[in-house]
Amino acid sequence: MKTRFLVLALALTSPLCLLAQNHENWRAATPSELASALPARAQVEKERIETEMRTASGIINAHGKLIAGVVLITAGYSADGKYSHYLLVQSPITIDNIALTRGNYVLGWHRKDDDTLAVSFYDAATGAERGTAIAHRLPTGSRVESFRILPPSDHTFIQIGRFALPYTLGD
Repeated sequence: MKTRFLVLALALTSPLCLLAQNHENWRAATPSELASALPARAQVEKERIETEMRTASGIINAHGKLIAGVVLITAGYSADGKYSHYLLVQSPITIDNIALTRGNYVLGWHRKDDDTLAVSFYDAATGAERGTAIAHRLPTGSRVESFRILPPSDHTFIQIGRFALPYTLGD
């Protein structure tokens, strides 16, 4: 009886252990890792837009795959108002309901109401829209960040200002 219970307990918790290991393999990227992967000027459609590296944030896994983003300095570019952030994806990620494969993306947002933002994702090279996700206001007292990707061991969201977008990691 004890053996059967032990086998059942292991069978039920094994997938959870694998999921936890996947989350543990991701950590916050260091400033030097971000600087080596993110461009000083991001290629966005036909323009090369300067990035604000002090706002860079990202996560990296044990295989060196990075998911990172940075604020775009869009003043004077045609992207102004449509794009605000550059996102580098080296491992699949789903943000709210938008599946992003390996590639370069840009995102922009507009406020829906006091508690939500509509965040639109675009392919950086073509400008093709990938979808829109809803970010929700974080609890009062939360730290405000221009852009931050938290490792899944801490929280599974991307923060823009006072708002958070949920994400899940792919394989």
